Amino acid sequence: MAGHIFSRNLPSPVRRLCMVAAVLSAAILFNSVLCAEVAGKKRAPVDLATAIVQVAKQNIPAVVHIDVIERREVANPFTPFEDDPFFRHFFGNKERGPRKFQRELRGLGTGMIIDSNGYILTNHHVAGGATKIEVSLSDGRKFPAKLVGSDPRTDLAVVRIFTKDSLPHITFGDSDKMEVGDWVIAIGHPRGLDQTVTQGIVSAKHRRGITDPTSYQDFLQTDAAINPGNSGGPLLNLYGEVIGVNTAISSQSGGSEGIGFAIPSKMAMEVSRTIIAKGKVERGWLGVGVEDLTPDLAKSLGAAVNRGAVVESVVKGGPAEQAGLRKGDIVVSFQGNEITDGAGLRNMAALAPIGQEVRVGVVRQGKRLDLVVKIGNLEEVARHMGEATKERLGVEVRAATARDTERFGLDAKQGVTITWVDPKGPLGALGFEVGDMILAINDQAITGIETFTEVVGGLRPKQQVTILALDRRTGNTGTVQVVVR
Repeated sequence: MAGHIFSRNLPSPVRRLCMVAAVLSAAILFNSVLCAEVAGKKRAPVDLATAIVQVAKQNIPAVVHIDVIERREVANPFTPFEDDPFFRHFFGNKERGPRKFQRELRGLGTGMIIDSNGYILTNHHVAGGATKIEVSLSDGRKFPAKLVGSDPRTDLAVVRIFTKDSLPHITFGDSDKMEVGDWVIAIGHPRGLDQTVTQGIVSAKHRRGITDPTSYQDFLQTDAAINPGNSGGPLLNLYGEVIGVNTAISSQSGGSEGIGFAIPSKMAMEVSRTIIAKGKVERGWLGVGVEDLTPDLAKSLGAAVNRGAVVESVVKGGPAEQAGLRKGDIVVSFQGNEITDGAGLRNMAALAPIGQEVRVGVVRQGKRLDLVVKIGNLEEVARHMGEATKERLGVEVRAATARDTERFGLDAKQGVTITWVDPKGPLGALGFEVGDMILAINDQAITGIETFTEVVGGLRPKQQVTILALDRRTGNTGTVQVVVR
């Protein structure tokens, strides 16, 4: 209205000046005050001119510097040459040294105090293997810390310090409410530089397969500067709430190149609570093998949806089979949350409380169905399925190690490695040996123990399957046909 009055009553040059002033005033007002709406409720205004300052002041006291010492057993590099005449000629006939010795490795990272009792959340790769942990607070005080528990699959760990004083602690926010483009702030100790604050935006959501394709990943991507030493530190929104745990960077230089990754707070909260309560993480299990829905798959299944997780196999007697899920079903929702791919379903099922009944929405032959599944215990099932695998294929397996994959030029965690073979079993009769690897079954990639047991558990007795295997002796791969027991 004011602009309309100006246009009628003022001379042209003055009118233009006033209009410019009005636009600038509106821009200043918009940029100085941000009103966000969460869950239908307006939050207190945030002054963008001082927001980062306020977030830093509020949270720096709850961000800690973690120094760790890890002892590793390494092989004596001279051991293989002790019997070599050339070696003994130059070094003499001394007594044999130890074949292995202990080596101390030092590291540093960041953590955040999550309650007044001294529990601190950080990364597994920071503290998970530590033999000695020291925590430094922002006020200079130092405390020895003990490892409460860690979870390699999500790269999270909880340590604890003990003090009579009430400690400052962070507040978790809802990572699901973050949008691409939202401002975020990182606090940490990059390269030992305490209380470093950087800012950026959420660059992307739901990044998976960044560090380990078999782990439970659902990263937020950010361009806030994250460097070595930031690991385990908080990623915060403009309200000072932690919405992520800074974990990894994509970099060719080893430093920040604007591509950082943080574990969402929703996952971090669930994992840390479980670790504090039980010392470990117990994961839920549906009992299905799944793959991402592609346009070709959707067309072949006659589905009108373009995102979801296609059920590739159903474990006999598992929670999914008991609930009525079938091979070829497209899972599109889990407890009301949209499922966009197989990893999303796997993550949600893993975080669901064991024994809880959950609503799973599926599309079957073009029709929408809602099924109720009672979440099983993945740890107990893995033990049971291990026995079933031994019986059906005549082998025992373990997860592929970094040494396995590097030796044969495979992707990280690709396949499983055979540790025992029944000579009279289905695979033993075909010449399989300890050390050989299974990479796929019926064209379904094996990315770890879970997918292996799920796929094998979904096979029918006397079913003929195609196995893609790797020969440990030659490193060659090939397919074989085998009938399971």
